[in-house]
Amino acid sequence: MKKPLFGGRRGPGEPQLRADEYRLLRDLVSERLGIWFGPESRSSLERRLRERLNVRGLTSFADYYQLLKYSPLAGEEWDEAGDLLTTHETYFFREDYQLRAFQQELLPMLAAKPRRRIQVWSAGCSTGEEAYTIAMLILESGLFDPTAGWELRVYGSDLSKKCIAAARRGIYGPASFRATSDEARAKWFVPHEASEPAFGSGGSARTVSGQAGHAGLHGVVPAARTLCHFTQMNLLDEERTQLVGRCDVIFCRNVVLYFDAAARRRVIEMFYDRLVPGGVLLLGHAESLLNVTTAFELLHLKEDLVYRKPLLPSSVK
Repeated sequence: MKKPLFGGRRGPGEPQLRADEYRLLRDLVSERLGIWFGPESRSSLERRLRERLNVRGLTSFADYYQLLKYSPLAGEEWDEAGDLLTTHETYFFREDYQLRAFQQELLPMLAAKPRRRIQVWSAGCSTGEEAYTIAMLILESGLFDPTAGWELRVYGSDLSKKCIAAARRGIYGPASFRATSDEARAKWFVPHEASEPAFGSGGSARTVSGQAGHAGLHGVVPAARTLCHFTQMNLLDEERTQLVGRCDVIFCRNVVLYFDAAARRRVIEMFYDRLVPGGVLLLGHAESLLNVTTAFELLHLKEDLVYRKPLLPSSVK
């Protein structure tokens, strides 16, 4: 029988998330991770976290709150909770209209700059498909020859340690290729033979047998892997985000829509600081900076609208 996602319905004798416990956990999660659970999301938070109560041998959500808030094990437990509370839906070449705008319009702009260093940040990269896609588009453009002195780097970060581990492996199953053409698959991937977890269904792991080509597993080619560097990161952690350095382009698609207003503003301001003057921020199609900040310029491309940090410093954020 297939195991229900996040533990399924509450079984007999299992702890129930009371209203007061929900408010405490909801506010703590918002403070630590920026993720907001509204009044209608109580059952969702309960389902997602019940597994951790079972693992820790706790009998109430109040005990779990105490663990997250005060225990020496809190840091380790936040890693586990963060993995359960975030969405890992992703695949290669997602939202192709935006990727065309990046490759056909933004990359030529970057290639025309005198500074021969390009850094792109995939913030909230999940299991790595977006970061590798960006690397493939950079290489495919033919605009940045490393032998001509170009320094190229794609930086991928995510809250989930498990997702980052999968991104570093660079091995994917069929669901990751739902928007990948046969031509792109032949060019950028090689059949994989191994007995290890593979990701390709929005972050869910599958253990494979080691048979050649089993379940359509493919690995990213070395040329694209070399450009990509992955690390676990909470976007609200100011010290960690400083390690990224200055970026020419930041992709943060379908991430900040899950944040509360205060966290959204903090993250967007951090992106502004991380971008070089003239750098560009790309959000998901359902996201905008309306009521968040006026510091960015709106850049109209042929197939997309993106946000650009002005060349001259802005006094308004």
